[in-house]
Amino acid sequence: MGRETADFHLDWFSATDPEQVRRERNKARELRASQWWKNQLARGRCHYCGQATPPRELTMDHVVPVSRGGSSTRGNVVPCCKTCNTAKRAQLPVEQGAAGEALRGPLPGEDDEP
Repeated sequence: MGRETADFHLDWFSATDPEQVRRERNKARELRASQWWKNQLARGRCHYCGQATPPRELTMDHVVPVSRGGSSTRGNVVPCCKTCNTAKRAQLPVEQGAAGEALRGPLPGEDDEP
């Protein structure tokens, strides 16, 4: 893939309608108030690094960031420690490269008991 193609490819993923971003952030606020999210926090673990973290210190991370077209749905948000959330920024976990191996984890629900 040439440089121009790569730039276009990245621009395409980051081009998001500001109104859509606003709507998704509002949905995230609603999701934070849900019992489902409170249960996620109660587990006390960062999705990416697996560190035990007090629930009040976990943040909501969009696996596919809202600024990159992600949605505020149960399948796209995970509890995350502030260190991992800061390291991930607006990137997809796969974009972290070898330095971001800790940012790759099971999808939400994969580690749940049946």
